[in-house]
Amino acid sequence: MNRNVVITGIGILSSIGIGKENFWDVLFKGKTGFKEITLFDTSALNVHIAGEISDFDPVAFLGKKGLRTLDRSTRLINSAAKLAIEDANLQITEENAHLTGVSIGTTFGSLHSISQFDREGLIEGPKYVNPSHFPNTVINSPASQVSIRFTIKGFNTTISTGFCASLDAVSYAADFIKLNRADVVLAGGVEELCEETFLGFHNLGCLSGFDGSEPLCCPFDARRNGVILSEGAAVLILEDEEHALRRGASIMAKISGYGNSFDPSPPFNSPLGKGGYRGVEEFIVDGKGLRNAITLALQDASLHPENIDYISASANSTKVLDRMETNVIKEVFGNHAYNIPVSSIKSMVGESFSASGALAIVAAIGAMQRGIVLPTVNYTEKDPECDLDYVPNTARQKHINNVLIISSDPYGNNAAIILGKHDA
Repeated sequence: MNRNVVITGIGILSSIGIGKENFWDVLFKGKTGFKEITLFDTSALNVHIAGEISDFDPVAFLGKKGLRTLDRSTRLINSAAKLAIEDANLQITEENAHLTGVSIGTTFGSLHSISQFDREGLIEGPKYVNPSHFPNTVINSPASQVSIRFTIKGFNTTISTGFCASLDAVSYAADFIKLNRADVVLAGGVEELCEETFLGFHNLGCLSGFDGSEPLCCPFDARRNGVILSEGAAVLILEDEEHALRRGASIMAKISGYGNSFDPSPPFNSPLGKGGYRGVEEFIVDGKGLRNAITLALQDASLHPENIDYISASANSTKVLDRMETNVIKEVFGNHAYNIPVSSIKSMVGESFSASGALAIVAAIGAMQRGIVLPTVNYTEKDPECDLDYVPNTARQKHINNVLIISSDPYGNNAAIILGKHDA
């Protein structure tokens, strides 16, 4: 039996808005979510801004019960899950809990909890650490807590593939539905903004403004020189199409195809570098892994390159990644590449790492539903090596049937998902 996978609910918390409608409204207006960091002290650093979710109150979503021992990542993803379940009008019961699963992408989600737990153990001694904080130190805590809170008894999986994690989590979830191992899956990604992650990116010179200049996130622009780090959480309700229709769910989009490809060629022992990724230039320039992922996604969707109406890029304002994506798009799509609008929502929400793919899927659904191509903001100076239509600064009206969402990790992971309009 060929089971089709559709999306029936969205829950999202981001630096530019909470809830899908708020998120879409700000994106289409081309506004950014960058602000002074309040979660930790940055006075000793060169960069002081990020995509922080400054108005997040987990009690408003989850109530007070059980929050005290949950870290920020877990609170964010549980809040996104609550929004998604409500948006889909999904009832999780004893009868369907075993056919409902969870698939969450996160990589740095537990870093702050691990650091704090270890610090307490080193200073006070292992006997004096708070055992209730220990569950937060495992990377599968956010996904597990979603199942616990919403009494979901199907499979529970955490995907940690860097930039590609939440796209991979959605692909993994779709496979479970297609294989008739689940009817519904809560899939998405989360990353929190914490001092430890921020210091890592800062000290490696990956952040725009690291050299003391004004931080600027401008994908594909010639001035780009690094990322603006951000946080976010997004959960999508994936369902078997027939299951969704039987319960009268409103279908927002269908997952037409996806592809994953690991490129083993880069020198993995090289560090990330300022304004790009030093040492992995060969991988980034070649882009064969991303090329394979896109090709596989097109084949899986039974679509030709000319069927793609819009490409949501993972360009994050670094020199090599933005250039590589441009080159791969031109290789895969040929002359048609110049007819396809390509934009990066990271120009507005920043680099949320493992959550970025899920945020891009939410944005793409909004683009299809409203018939509006999202802009790439802060675009003023053209790079001769990046010569596609990046929808500079202002959203554009366009009928969209198929969206390609891509992501590429500097250490070899590549993912692509194609969303299509659902035929009512």
